[in-house]
Amino acid sequence: MSVTPRAPRAGASRLRPIATTVAVVLTLALAGMAGCDGDKESALPSVQEKLEESQIYGRDKIKIGVATFEPLMGVLQNGVYSGFDIEIARYIAASLGYDGDQNIEFVALATEDRIPALQGGQVDLVVASFSITEERSKLVSFAGPYFITTQEVMVPVALRNDIRTLEDLQNPEYRVCVSGGSTTEAELKRRDVNLLVVKTVRECLEGLQSGDFQAMSSDETILAGFLSEYPGEFEIVDMPFGTSEQLGVGVPISDPALRDLVAYFLDKSYQAGRDGESSPWLVAYNRTLGPWLGPDKVQPPPLNVPELVDFDDKAPRG
Repeated sequence: MSVTPRAPRAGASRLRPIATTVAVVLTLALAGMAGCDGDKESALPSVQEKLEESQIYGRDKIKIGVATFEPLMGVLQNGVYSGFDIEIARYIAASLGYDGDQNIEFVALATEDRIPALQGGQVDLVVASFSITEERSKLVSFAGPYFITTQEVMVPVALRNDIRTLEDLQNPEYRVCVSGGSTTEAELKRRDVNLLVVKTVRECLEGLQSGDFQAMSSDETILAGFLSEYPGEFEIVDMPFGTSEQLGVGVPISDPALRDLVAYFLDKSYQAGRDGESSPWLVAYNRTLGPWLGPDKVQPPPLNVPELVDFDDKAPRG
């Protein structure tokens, strides 16, 4: 017996094309949403792109201004650079692709020469106990801070009972030494202290030893370095004045891409330390300042850190 096929209902013939159309539209919509996410992700600049924007791109070496007469912070001895600032400079250089001292040109700078060296192009960065101030930020850029310190006073042990307060320091019989261009100089001038201004803090130390000066003032980190070099000869007087010093990495104001890169890599170290991992900052601190300032110091969070896609990241940090 033969069966004659039934003709399809009038509406049924249209159901499949409509369903197919809906499926296609949904697929395209989902693809579009995925594309938007991809666009959002790729919209973030990468470390490589920032490098290509910076003034150091294509250079064989990076030039970093450092101190060379500040024990524990920056010292040049027998052709070898050492100190906390030097270690931080090496970490930043390596992060930027300049791993090893053979790829770094360290440039010795006095305190008052740091800003002119950045402005004149003699150096690409300055890592030399460089305090971030509003006035300096009009002349150079800063990444950081990478350390918080205070201004202190150091005296020979023979005078430790005579110079105990700021009022003692204001005695015109006492000559107080500071390095030119330092924040300490400005702070003590404001307080009418009888200052003798020299080019380097090392000259202040030598003046204390010879009796030309009765006290010197600088950052706690620098003074701790001199205590480590001459134990039992000097004493830091607990004489708080001024405000805390935020040490930052100086960058030419004309190179915002380089500033962003330095800030990013300082923050990368900070994030590692905050997560309980060993960080480049902590390693540098324990090798240098730690034995003298104690183990309780931590890296401060850097400010104005850009969000970048790193060399070893497939996606931005969460």
